[in-house]
Amino acid sequence: MTEQQHEHVRVAVIGSGFGGLGAAVRLRREGITDFVVLERADSVGGTWRDNSYPGCACDVPSHLYSFSFAPNPDWPRTFSGQEHIRAYLEHVTDTFGLRPHVRLNHEVLMMRWDGDASRWEIETSQGSLTADVVVSATGPLSDPKTPDVPGLAGFPGKVFHSARWDHDYDLTGKRVAMIGTGASAIQIVPAIQPKVAGLTLFQRTPPWVMPRVDRRISGAERWLHRQLPFTGTARRGLLWGIRELQVQAFTKRPGELGLVERLAKANMNKAVKDPELRAKLTPSYRIGCKRILLSSTYYPALAQPNVDVVASGLTEVRGSTLVAADGTETEADVIIFGTGFHVTDMPIAERVVGADGITLAEAWKDGMESLRGATAAGFPNWMTIIGPNTGLGNSSMILMIESQLNYMADYMRQLDVLGEGSVLSARPSAVHAWNRRVQERMKRTVWNTGGCTSWYLDASGRNTTIWPGTTTEFRSATRSVDLAEYEVTRAARHRPLAPVGAAAPAGEADGGAKDTEAVA
Repeated sequence: MTEQQHEHVRVAVIGSGFGGLGAAVRLRREGITDFVVLERADSVGGTWRDNSYPGCACDVPSHLYSFSFAPNPDWPRTFSGQEHIRAYLEHVTDTFGLRPHVRLNHEVLMMRWDGDASRWEIETSQGSLTADVVVSATGPLSDPKTPDVPGLAGFPGKVFHSARWDHDYDLTGKRVAMIGTGASAIQIVPAIQPKVAGLTLFQRTPPWVMPRVDRRISGAERWLHRQLPFTGTARRGLLWGIRELQVQAFTKRPGELGLVERLAKANMNKAVKDPELRAKLTPSYRIGCKRILLSSTYYPALAQPNVDVVASGLTEVRGSTLVAADGTETEADVIIFGTGFHVTDMPIAERVVGADGITLAEAWKDGMESLRGATAAGFPNWMTIIGPNTGLGNSSMILMIESQLNYMADYMRQLDVLGEGSVLSARPSAVHAWNRRVQERMKRTVWNTGGCTSWYLDASGRNTTIWPGTTTEFRSATRSVDLAEYEVTRAARHRPLAPVGAAAPAGEADGGAKDTEAVA
């Protein structure tokens, strides 16, 4: 395909969740309007569009789980439900004029770096385009993970993942098997328990669950936040500060989490009187090793007579009979997988081909690695939002996203200063140095020492998802781009023409032009 046959943009943003929409807003604020947001679905919203299961809500307070540049004084509850967060993202899209940039139903099939032209060739389900810069904001919670259970294909009933909820299927009176005990499952179980005939929870590892102190935000509070915006800012600041103070216990002194464990056990003991069930639900690892879950209805639901907890994972399906690892057999009409997502093996990585002709997945075969959670060696003019080691165990990911948007903004400024056709590619030495520091800090954290196996760890047991520090530290580390950490080149097509009669640049006297020119 020739250059004239397809569209070219300055920036292509992949995904329209918090990361993608935030990137779009920041680009416009930087004066960059030549960009598109490529979204594979038919609406914006990311994980808050996809996860519409009963009871879906956020476990971070509403006023902290929103952009600082787009405060919402009208959050209806202290912990917002999925429908309110999705509506907020639609509101952000409209308020900041993003609709003209968003391309819905444009799934990215492949992205390839063209070294000759110094741009990305992007193939989508609706055609092709090219871009100088790619900002990948697909997010780690976008592609559901369903285990390969022997016999599952022969199950005669209904099967779906929590992130692909079938709203046309009525669970009333059905025998339901819930697979998994993560953040989705503890919301689904109490939401569906009253209507189903029977609910069997297959639990490989019990989670630590703290009470969810949720309440309606009064009309007076909302009026105050509308009339005096600084009160909403102060509320957000207080929520942020409390969580910053908690970080030390997770990252440096996990032993201090013992008190939190006692509070979590009290939460369970209050609702669960059966000692046998209590034993099944009591974790054997340090709290915080897996994400601490919030619910005041999960344990009461498990104590109901139509609920059974199988303290073992699902290993086989024989017709309508589900067999657990401990041999327990259960009859079911419906199987719901709450088994998480492809986090350390994101499918988008298979669709990104870098300067060396290898995919990002191949480059990350020994574990995800990036510079400051944003850029990867061998992938020029490419950035990711919510990249490796940017996740949090106790606070709002929006804080991390906004820090990465700062980095993205300075990245674009540096390219502008360097001139048209300039390319930034993270130096392998800088990427490795950054990750060595991160992994060294990770050794002391509860996520590595707490005695659990979590989705934070990759196949080799390395924690490539969590940030081992405060959000303040991360914001400082991503405030600006250090050009010493990058190889800076310029495309040959953008070199100034030599004066007539001037000697040809070295290496071009024989007519063989080089692709790029190092400028730093």
